[in-house]
Amino acid sequence: MINLDLQGRRALVTGGSGGLGRAIAETLAAAGAQVAVHYRKGLDEAEAVVAAIQKLGGRAQAFQADVSDPAAVEKLLQEIESAFGGLDILVNNAGMDGPRASVSEDDPQVWEKVLAVDLMGPYYCARAAIPRMEKAKRGVIINITSVHEFIPWEGYSAYTSAKAGLSMFTKTLAQETADKGIRVVAIAPGAIQTPINQSVWADPQSLKDLDEKISMGRLGRPEEIGNVVAFLASDLASYITGTTLAVDGGMLIYPEFRHGG
Repeated sequence: MINLDLQGRRALVTGGSGGLGRAIAETLAAAGAQVAVHYRKGLDEAEAVVAAIQKLGGRAQAFQADVSDPAAVEKLLQEIESAFGGLDILVNNAGMDGPRASVSEDDPQVWEKVLAVDLMGPYYCARAAIPRMEKAKRGVIINITSVHEFIPWEGYSAYTSAKAGLSMFTKTLAQETADKGIRVVAIAPGAIQTPINQSVWADPQSLKDLDEKISMGRLGRPEEIGNVVAFLASDLASYITGTTLAVDGGMLIYPEFRHGG
């Protein structure tokens, strides 16, 4: 019998108050982990996630921090350590894509903000988590990238650059920590149906255009990402580190070429 069991594990999900983060937090809790639901804004949303987890018998607590601020991240990890006694799983999910703009017309401060959240945030969180994981000689860091670590996206150069950078950060960090009992992996979601992209999937024409870019012909569900996170965080994935797993319904196999070049 194969058993995906995270009992006794303590997890932090950044950006855990809604959408993809909520699904990840709820799935980890369902697998037995005690979950720190991080939020930057929106205490009510974070507490709703905690309440949903607790209603099903899980354990969770909300924590606030700006992941682009290293001092705030260190304080966050201290608070989690005080509440949970340690940290075994870090899911770097918090992110933003920023407004669409070409490089020649965008705002450098906005570009830097996207990198601060999407790339520096995971760096700060990993940097603070690793010493704590080293003490236990066990830990898993999961970075949520995107298919846009592989696929260019016109108008979103900051986002694509940050996600590509996070991919290489994953590999390098895995190399540094492999002999310390710490695994580092990335998940590259494709088009996932969440409230943040409702304007796309709620419009029939936009949805049709997007579905045609996906080999399986549909958007992914948040819980499909949560399930993969739980698997990678578990001992079932004990020999996986330093790689990106695309969970994209076949977007990266370019369905446009199904009938020839």
